[in-house]
Amino acid sequence: MGPLDTIEVSIFAVPELSRKMQVDASGRIAMPLIGTVDANGKTPAELAKDIEKALGGRYVRNPDVTVNIISSVSQVVTVDGQVTEPGLYPVTNQMTLLRAVASAKGLTEFAKEDDVVILRTVNGQKMAGLYNITAIRRGIYADPEIYADDVIVVGDSPTRSLFRDFVSLAPLLAAPLVAILR
Repeated sequence: MGPLDTIEVSIFAVPELSRKMQVDASGRIAMPLIGTVDANGKTPAELAKDIEKALGGRYVRNPDVTVNIISSVSQVVTVDGQVTEPGLYPVTNQMTLLRAVASAKGLTEFAKEDDVVILRTVNGQKMAGLYNITAIRRGIYADPEIYADDVIVVGDSPTRSLFRDFVSLAPLLAAPLVAILR
């Protein structure tokens, strides 16, 4: 989770403490009885444990807390290149390459399915992985997981683009040539 994400905190058998809220700009949430809790960079399960620990100390006997992300503005993936709708998409639980491409409404007719790159920064080091969507769809290898801040670039096929251009010019080439003589 990160700043400005919208979450829902549910406390079993204590509905008056359950609520939807937005993580503030500093990455914290405010809860009744326990005050502010740091949510920045935590998973929903980690935040739930922190809230359980704070509530269980003095206020609720054996609290059972569930945290769900309603919408996320901090956890996004960029999908670019030959997809129908390039853009930023929220990273959901178990986001994979195929799901990210599907979020972008799929590949265009000129997409090069064996030229899909995932760019990722790990511990300050930039990495790139080259994937073949056709091979993933056939089950030849696993659909890779996608994480927040990944950039997915789908390459284009110059041969297919050239064929489209040729087909669009074909009616002009097949038409008779008319010259006006003076």
